[in-house]
Amino acid sequence: MNKLLNVSSSPHVRSHESTQSIMMDVAIAMLPATAFGVFQFGLNALLVLIVTIAACVLSEYIFEKVTHRKCTVYDLSAVVTGMILALNMPADIPLWIPALGGVFAIVVVKQLYGGLGQNFMNPALAARCFLLISFTGKMSTFTLDGWTGATPLAVLKAGGEADVLAMFLGKIPGTIGEVSVLALLVGGLYLVWRKVISLRIPVTYILTTAVFVFIFGQQDLNYVLAHICGGGLIFGAFFMATDYVTSPITPLGQILFGILLGVLTGLFRIFGGSAEGVSYAIIISNLLVPLIERVTLPKAFGKEGK
Repeated sequence: MNKLLNVSSSPHVRSHESTQSIMMDVAIAMLPATAFGVFQFGLNALLVLIVTIAACVLSEYIFEKVTHRKCTVYDLSAVVTGMILALNMPADIPLWIPALGGVFAIVVVKQLYGGLGQNFMNPALAARCFLLISFTGKMSTFTLDGWTGATPLAVLKAGGEADVLAMFLGKIPGTIGEVSVLALLVGGLYLVWRKVISLRIPVTYILTTAVFVFIFGQQDLNYVLAHICGGGLIFGAFFMATDYVTSPITPLGQILFGILLGVLTGLFRIFGGSAEGVSYAIIISNLLVPLIERVTLPKAFGKEGK
């Protein structure tokens, strides 16, 4: 009897996927980059991850208890927010800073706007931008093997050369999760294989950034590849720009979204004062998603034209 057709109101599409299963896939996809970051930077990186995730989960639990809302910590969205934020942190940062970022991400950006599905920008990235503005020095100091130095993109912006192979493999200074392009691609392809994301936004974003950098930066392959492999572009393209809540749902809208991301990232990197630009590009593009969806929403079949 369970297999009989039941007449009911829409929607008629059924799926075994849930918020928890999707978030679990995203968390699994970030494990290669997480493992490499801990291997590369040591115990400090692991502590940053634990503290940030704990701050996000506890903030969500306490806020929902105080406001008498349904507890949603079991959907793992707070865990994913904590992982993304932690992987965007330097390994040697004082632990209270990512903890503060976790509270800001969950309480200010997510819960005060109604919880999961209601936030208008990516909570983890909003928290990272908040921390970048508030603690610029600590957020932009990177150490590798006891040596503190600039990231490859900062060296490139200053007129130096970048080792693209080292950037691809991850033997460079940077945030915990952004350094190894190889590990990030493994996780990104897992999300595509699991059909959690499509390639529209990541591919459009990366290609647009590459074209912009080639036209307005240097017409040099090594230079373009360094921009693709550096500064969290791959991390942002696969794990942050594809966030269900803050990205367009229409196919054309996703392509336009990726182009906008690439143009903004190129503008920030080539003409801005900082060598980075991914976080701010995604945050600004998140704000324009309602407009993008409005102009790309297909007309309903049979709808009469004006």
